[in-house]
Amino acid sequence: MSKLGFSTDRDIEAEEARIVAYLENELGCSNVSIHRMRRWRPIMHADVTRNGVRQRLFLKGERTWPTHPYPLDYERDMQITLSRNGVVVPEILGWVDDPKTIVMAWVEGGRDAGLIQEAMENASVMSPDRWQASLRYMELLAELHAIPVEKFSAAGAEMPTSITQEMLGNFERFHAMSETLGITDSFIAFASGWLRRNCPTNTSGLSFLTGDCGQFLSDGPNVTCLMDFEIGHIGDPMRDLACYRGRHPIENMGDLPALFAHYAKAAGKPLDLHAMAFHTVAFLTEAYYGPLFGLYDTGPGGDWVEGQVQVAIIGRRALEALAEITGVTLAWPKLPAAETTLYEDLALAKLEADIGRLPDHQLMQEWQRNILASLPRSLKQMGHYRFWRDSALVADVASLTGKAIASVGEAETELLRFVQAAGPDQDEAILRLLHARLSRDCLVIAGENPAADHIALSPMEPILPR
Repeated sequence: MSKLGFSTDRDIEAEEARIVAYLENELGCSNVSIHRMRRWRPIMHADVTRNGVRQRLFLKGERTWPTHPYPLDYERDMQITLSRNGVVVPEILGWVDDPKTIVMAWVEGGRDAGLIQEAMENASVMSPDRWQASLRYMELLAELHAIPVEKFSAAGAEMPTSITQEMLGNFERFHAMSETLGITDSFIAFASGWLRRNCPTNTSGLSFLTGDCGQFLSDGPNVTCLMDFEIGHIGDPMRDLACYRGRHPIENMGDLPALFAHYAKAAGKPLDLHAMAFHTVAFLTEAYYGPLFGLYDTGPGGDWVEGQVQVAIIGRRALEALAEITGVTLAWPKLPAAETTLYEDLALAKLEADIGRLPDHQLMQEWQRNILASLPRSLKQMGHYRFWRDSALVADVASLTGKAIASVGEAETELLRFVQAAGPDQDEAILRLLHARLSRDCLVIAGENPAADHIALSPMEPILPR
């Protein structure tokens, strides 16, 4: 078993064979061919012959480590409820019990990259057609938010019983995973404390939320479906807009103020920008947990470097969203010259080359080899700045705590202890330290002479009037 409680010896070929058997026996498919897609979780498309017609199905499996607090059948039930209430979502054709898999009809249409590294490799572009589809998405989102929440609570969604639950219920479900797994860090300790102390007392009402807003397919200017409701829940509708804000510009979502104004017009309600600003911090903090947990997982699959990249970028942007609310101006460190690590570089280059020579296999496609090869590449890049990163952290923690810090391990321990005990009067000092730390990691990810718009360096765009 892995540290996170998942089996490290899953037989992926046997799992796929059981999926094929389900498609054949329950859905009447033949000539089934399954292809895994580049995602954190088991995402596949299946080319099948069904009712005499060659067609494609979409298969969504359970994540290989805990990234959010909702089971896969919860997502299935919410998607069915959305469909029954007029929301255009992929049709669910079946459910595989082992391995847990949702079988859906394939929907044509395009979308942006789902992973930060994909977005780094292929920059997200807002075309005129995608912009028109985004405007239409805002209208559809307003319609979704107008569906009575009782429809979803009857299907298994938790109904908030207080404003605190409405604003932070989803966050608390994420945070409970941290306590269950015994995995935390100074960012989680700081962000969780700040969110609880500063929870708004007003609300824009109750709606069912997409949870990971902005996920839709489009064909030309038309939205072909809304998708991915795995963390959908009942809460404040401003939280969905905050999520949309949090995704940009890693995914180019376009002119956010114009989109939000379009949503407000469609919903017939004014925007609450202060609530949206708060929810941005909460959403990005929620998004931090899964990648952090993934760094500890040793099960098959996953993408360790994607997790490390997301921890740095998402955490930094959460702190920048928090700084906007508190009025703190943050400064970036400067990347120094790279350190020389000759033998480490040679060894890691050898490992990367050998990974590249692994033979093609159904379970070792090119994208999977690239994920493995990203590990030595990332370690080499981090190694070139290790002394800078480590010595800066030690110095910062010593300055914050007033203690002599002898090592990185001691710095981690003392920083976490300090943050857990600190009151609101220490918020700004902790905020600056954590932002500097994550900014250093983002600079390392971007490397020397990065493009001005490198995703790892993208700032959190302000939303509050000044």
